[in-house]
Amino acid sequence: HLSYISPCLGNSDNDYKDVVTIVGKAECYSKSAFINMPVTDAIKEVPLAKQRPVVAVYVFPDATGQRKSIDGYASFSSALTQAPEAYVIRALKQSRFFRVVERVGIDHVTRERQIIRSTREKFDEDDQQMPLLFAGLILEGAIVDYNLLTGGIGARYLGIGNSKQYREDTVVVSMRIVSVSTGEILLENLTTKTILSVGLSNDFFRYIADGTKLVEFESGNAMNESKSIALQAAIETGIVDIIAQGEEKSY
Repeated sequence: HLSYISPCLGNSDNDYKDVVTIVGKAECYSKSAFINMPVTDAIKEVPLAKQRPVVAVYVFPDATGQRKSIDGYASFSSALTQAPEAYVIRALKQSRFFRVVERVGIDHVTRERQIIRSTREKFDEDDQQMPLLFAGLILEGAIVDYNLLTGGIGARYLGIGNSKQYREDTVVVSMRIVSVSTGEILLENLTTKTILSVGLSNDFFRYIADGTKLVEFESGNAMNESKSIALQAAIETGIVDIIAQGEEKSY
């Protein structure tokens, strides 16, 4: 049996006076990490293409318009990320099947190329710029639907009770591969992923003896699958399906 104690719980200097001091002193409260690995196994098992298609991603918006669900007041925060194209580009690169060209920040690329060109002309440099790689395919799409389902059950007797709650969020992603030369939609799919959350709580609340004493105890925990992970999984699944469709049609 192995036990683990977080280093944040230690206080050798006895100077943890408040939460601000704890957070400021304990470095383990602040962490950095790279999200290097895909969420799904399927995208890591895609066979390499004999000739890798060049694909461009311009925009991949959240078309649901959904806001965060918060009881008691209106929230202006979006329920889903406003940069889904970051997940799409990452999944395309991780598949190793496509060559991906920059189009989200194409204005920055062209502006920098203009600066290089004007500088070389001014100093009579002979070096020539490489031509921009053009895409034969464009990946279009959006997050098209987002649904929320909640429920639970609970009981309370003599001030003692417990409850269980669940929450089910469903994301639907649309993808389509468009031919630049003809404008034809060659491939398309709809992918859905469900986000599950479970909350458990127990409480004890009652008066003791003459009613002047009060005992209150509450405990609970929650398990949640992050929306960003679910969205990433849906996009990766959609790209794997697009590749499989293209193989079936002998593209």
